[in-house]
Amino acid sequence: MTVNFKNLSIIKSKLKISPSTKLLIVTKNRALTEIQTLVNQGYRLFGENKVQEAQFKFSDNFIKDNKIELHMIGPLQTNKVKNALNIFNTIQSIDRPNLAEKISNELIKNDHSLTKNFYIQVNIGNEIQKSGISEVELKNFYEYCLSLNLNIVGLMCIPPNQKNPSEYFLKMNELKNNLNSNLLLSMGMSNDYIYALQHGSNLVRIGSIIFD
Repeated sequence: MTVNFKNLSIIKSKLKISPSTKLLIVTKNRALTEIQTLVNQGYRLFGENKVQEAQFKFSDNFIKDNKIELHMIGPLQTNKVKNALNIFNTIQSIDRPNLAEKISNELIKNDHSLTKNFYIQVNIGNEIQKSGISEVELKNFYEYCLSLNLNIVGLMCIPPNQKNPSEYFLKMNELKNNLNSNLLLSMGMSNDYIYALQHGSNLVRIGSIIFD
């Protein structure tokens, strides 16, 4: 595998239509050599789906020396919370009360944890196979997370495949504004990030089209 800098250049040009939007490069299943190539080119914002894989590839020294910002974007098991809080700057996949409670308890025990920011993952398509809090439960869950002193900075979603993503991104924007207009939106991946940019995404999570 190699880094496709041509596609990276195209993505960066598209991001110019939304200057406040950041590119998060998804590095799951990618070798450290590929990540190092991106770091050498000035990229610092990465996303991983699994705690164990992230720990294997991103050592403490590698993160500190290169000033990397690492986001957890995959489902998080409660038994992995402690390790996740010590490697990720941000966890985007808060999606159920017991996970929020576990994180809160760990933060109380260790206020030096690296993770400071959290997103709530919304199952915007109400798909059984996908993680995320349901739309109807979102408000109460958001307020519950705040009561646990979790610093909720945004919402994240993965829209259904084979459907127009625009309607789901538009809905996410509405949900955000109903909760707190200052929240960020993490939405848009390799196949739909253009639509996400059109509907206010602050962070696009792109991986597959960046690597050959």
